Amino acid sequence: MNKAVFRNGAYQQSSATLMLFFASWGIWWSFFQIWLTSDDAGLGLNGAQVGTLYSANSMATLVVMFLYGTIQDKLALKRHLMIVASVGMACLAPFVLLVYKPLLEHAFGLGVVAGMIFLPVGFTAAAGLLEAFSERMSRTYGFEYGQARGWGSLGYAIAALFAGFLFTVNPMFNFIGGSVLGVICLLVQVFWKTDGVPLAPGHTDHPATPSLREIAGVLKMPSLWQIIVFVIFSWTFYNLYDQQMFPDFYTDLFASKTTGERTYGVLNSIQVFVEAGMMMLVPILMRKVGVRNILLAGVAVMAVRIFGSAVFSDPIAVSVVKMFHSIEVPLFILGIFRYITLHFPSNLSATLYLVGFEVSAQVGNVVLARPFGSLRDAIGYQPTFYVISGVVALAGVWAFFALKRDDQQVAGDPFVRDPLRRRAAAAVE
Repeated sequence: MNKAVFRNGAYQQSSATLMLFFASWGIWWSFFQIWLTSDDAGLGLNGAQVGTLYSANSMATLVVMFLYGTIQDKLALKRHLMIVASVGMACLAPFVLLVYKPLLEHAFGLGVVAGMIFLPVGFTAAAGLLEAFSERMSRTYGFEYGQARGWGSLGYAIAALFAGFLFTVNPMFNFIGGSVLGVICLLVQVFWKTDGVPLAPGHTDHPATPSLREIAGVLKMPSLWQIIVFVIFSWTFYNLYDQQMFPDFYTDLFASKTTGERTYGVLNSIQVFVEAGMMMLVPILMRKVGVRNILLAGVAVMAVRIFGSAVFSDPIAVSVVKMFHSIEVPLFILGIFRYITLHFPSNLSATLYLVGFEVSAQVGNVVLARPFGSLRDAIGYQPTFYVISGVVALAGVWAFFALKRDDQQVAGDPFVRDPLRRRAAAAVE
C-alpha cells in the first residue's frame, strides 16, 4: 500500500466512518439470527417467523436504499444522509430495549413493522449508502476504495471478537455497544471535515449532479438488469445462507449452545480480520487479472463455501469452510463496485450501486426469505444448503457468458491492468 495514502485526510475520514459503522453493525448483527432463534438467550422464533422478519426488513430496506441512492447522487459529497444514518445507529439500544424486543415477544406483527421502519435507516440500507459515499470519496480524493473498506471489515472483526462474549452474558449488551459506536460515528460526520484535502486529477468536490430523468433512466439499461439478475441468484442466495441459516446451524454443531456461540464469535472475528486484509489486497490483484475475473472468482468461492457447509458436519471442517467468507466478500464487493463504475456513468454511482446491487439483493430477500425459512423447517439445514449452492453455481456459469469484459461498453472510469499500463508507459519512453 502507498504510504502517502495515510496522510490523505479524506482517506482517514472515510476509513474511520466505515470502521465505526461496521463495528456498530457487527457487534449485534453477527448474533442477530441467533438472538431471534435461541430459546435460552433470545426470542425463540421459528424458521418461518425469522423468514417473515428478514423478508419484511428487506422490503423496507430496498425502499430506503432507493431513496438513499437517488438523494445522495443529488447531494454528491454532502453528508446529510450520513448524519441521518448515524443518528439511527446511535438510537439502536433504546429502540431494541423499549420497542423491538417487547413487540416481537407480545405482538409479533407490530414488531415486524417497527423493525421495517427503524433498521433500514441506520443499518441495512445505510451499509450501501456509506459504501457508495466512500467509493465516491476515493475517486474524488485519489485513494483506493478497497483500502478504506478494509478498515470497515477490521471494525466488524474487532466488534465480532467481543460480541460472542457479550452475547453469552446478556444479548442487550451487544445492542448497547452498537449505540455507543453509533454516537462516535455521528460525531465523526459532524465535526471531521475534508474541505482542505487536495482533489485527484480531473475530479471536483462539486461534480455535475444527475437529473431526475437520468436517475429514473437507470432502470431502462439492459446491462443493469444483467447485474440485477446476477446479484439476486448469487449474493442474495448467499446471504440467505450466511445470515438466515448458518449461525444457528454452526452453533448446533457443538455440545452446548454457549460453547457454540462463543466459538462462533471468535471464529467470526478471525474471519473478518482476514477479510480486512483481503480488502486491501484485492485491488492489487484486480489490477493484474481484471474486474470481470475478480467477480467470477468471487461467485466461485461463494458456491464452494455453501457446498462445503452442506457436505461437512464436523465443527472444525465447517469452521475452515466459513473462512472462505473472508475471500469471497472482498472479491465480490470490490468487483461489483468497480464493474459498475467501469461500465456505467460514474455520476450515477450511488444510484447504480444501491439499485443494481443492494436493492436487487433485498428484492431477492423479500421474495425468498420466508420460503427458504419454511424449506429449512421442512428438510433441515444441510439439504437446503445443497439447493442454495446449486443456484449460486448456475448463476456463476451464466455470469461467465453475460458479464462484459473490461474493455467493453466503458461508460465510466476506464480500467487498465498493470501489465497493459507498464506496456503503454514503455511505448511512450
